[in-house]
Amino acid sequence: AEDPANGFLPSIGKLDHFVMPEDARVDTGVMQGGEVSQFYDPMIAKLIVHEDTREEAAESLADAAAQVEVWPVKTNAGFLVRCLEHPRFISGDVDTGFIGAEEADLLTATSDAPAVAALINAAELVHGDYTVASNDYHTPWSSYPSRALGLRLNAPSHALIPVRLNGERVEAKVQSARLGDRTWKINYRDQELRGRFEGIVVEVGDERISVAPWALGEDDELSIFFYKGDVYESRPYRYEANSALGGPASDGSLRAPMPGKIVAAPAASGDTVTKGQPIVVLEAMKMEHALIAPFDGVVESVSVTVGDQVGDGVVLAVVKAAATRAE
Repeated sequence: AEDPANGFLPSIGKLDHFVMPEDARVDTGVMQGGEVSQFYDPMIAKLIVHEDTREEAAESLADAAAQVEVWPVKTNAGFLVRCLEHPRFISGDVDTGFIGAEEADLLTATSDAPAVAALINAAELVHGDYTVASNDYHTPWSSYPSRALGLRLNAPSHALIPVRLNGERVEAKVQSARLGDRTWKINYRDQELRGRFEGIVVEVGDERISVAPWALGEDDELSIFFYKGDVYESRPYRYEANSALGGPASDGSLRAPMPGKIVAAPAASGDTVTKGQPIVVLEAMKMEHALIAPFDGVVESVSVTVGDQVGDGVVLAVVKAAATRAE
């Protein structure tokens, strides 16, 4: 339970969706509906396979890790898949510097399949013959007006469909070719792809992307996709909210990345600090996490003291940027 894209920061929370592979040995002490707490080690499961050669073992273990489905707690399953499939790992050409040297390939998924799956899912739920009634609140797109997508319900469509996938805007022209089997044409990144919607699975070429049950939790606009160990969150992209979707510049607020205990506060209100200087140190899941100044400036406030227990997202301190000296 950790987030490789965020410095392998431990991840905690309720396991609303927890599926492990069936064709590998799994040692775990958690289950769906349980919770990963800040008070224990972040390891939640071990995947074990046995084969005759290193190459075969790496392939089997990668297949097992690719079947892991966990949400909303983050895991390293996708990262493990990319490690196990890396040519250097397969050949045994690894040392303690392997991850650092290859992190560009190991930390970032590059497949277009999840984005195409999200677009097909959006098109099907707005325009298609999805089996859940259009007024069923469990359908993530049932309350979303089709006119915002340029679609007309119950009519052939060839429209630009936008979604937000893991916070990023993704769009493509989608044509309901249908072909009698719920197939859609997607023009995405200068290539034409076809995909088929199967309720809990979206097929893109030879790839199958798992879709979790609609409306996990109380958010009926959220669809969850699992692909090779990674998880993708898809939401409708509302045109009327475009101005609010951009990422604003940092305001200097330092927020707790997870619940934990304050173990150090090396900076005080009024201190002059430089970018990267520790302001507050949080202890969670047997690890210390330093929250650092995002830029040169002055500590405007520190709202916690050593020993405080804080919740996820709480503002711990605020740094005000240093004034830019006129030329």
